Amino acid sequence: METEKIIETESNGLTEASAEAKAEAKAETMNDYAKELEASFRKIGEGDILKGTVIAVSEEEVVLDLNYYAQGIIKAADLSKAPDFLITRDINIGEVIEATVIKTDDGQGNIKLSRILANQVLAWVKLEEYCAKGRDFFVKITGVTKGGVLCYLEEIRGFIPASQLSLDYVEDVTPWLNKIVKARVITVDRAKEKLILSAKIVLREELQEERERKISMIIPGSILEGKVEKLMDFGAFINLGDGISGLVHISQISRERIKSAGDVLKVGSEVKVKVLKVNEGKISLSIKALEEEAPIEKIEDFNYKSDGRITTSLENLITDLKL
Repeated sequence: METEKIIETESNGLTEASAEAKAEAKAETMNDYAKELEASFRKIGEGDILKGTVIAVSEEEVVLDLNYYAQGIIKAADLSKAPDFLITRDINIGEVIEATVIKTDDGQGNIKLSRILANQVLAWVKLEEYCAKGRDFFVKITGVTKGGVLCYLEEIRGFIPASQLSLDYVEDVTPWLNKIVKARVITVDRAKEKLILSAKIVLREELQEERERKISMIIPGSILEGKVEKLMDFGAFINLGDGISGLVHISQISRERIKSAGDVLKVGSEVKVKVLKVNEGKISLSIKALEEEAPIEKIEDFNYKSDGRITTSLENLITDLKL
């Protein structure tokens, strides 16, 4: 009897599992049907921006699954204006693309689309966000002009002025062609289709961050060597290397009272300094502190007598003393 109960229980379990599987399959079928029904009721018109998944790529066109009864087709000429764009390299299966409807029927039952037209709307919105947030991008320089270089971001042609290419002065921009630079969007004007970027701003910030990192490693009390790079009425700036400089205030130059730093120091002179304080990226140095800490050697008062003997003052005192 117990065996029969076990068999019956297992049988009931299988029946319940089978019923659940059938219910899940039915639910999936209904969901698929609902999606197809929804797709059939969708109305697509020219000028609409649609989002689709790439399901095929060739040298001539890209095919999109639009979750619609018709597929989307984007011809190569409607994908990008970038001069170095290559459809088989830059478009991948599974990628999601937004594009504008050019025709609801291209004559073969497909919806003809253009990503270039969609970018004229969507890309400028993105670029405005990038500008507001100060985002940086790696861009390839695809062309040069008299006043700067050209690049593309979000399929929109951008311009980097020569003055914004480097921290140094750039006279000839030709060597920059095909180089990849890190730049920030600084101006976006959708009405005038103007996009301006700057690599100089990024470089300046990176340089400042590196400088702050190096300064943070300098410990007060350290003894450093450097060169006098600039003399001022209030003190002298000492070049400590790696683009880092510190200030020796006039009161920290010498134990003696001086009127100006030039009374003791010269530009280019090598000096040893002690780090007094590091605060907010500024380094306070002292030369006087090293002088004060230097050990004082005991110098005895030697006297030379005409008979060739060298004696100390104490010996002279005892010798000359008459009892």
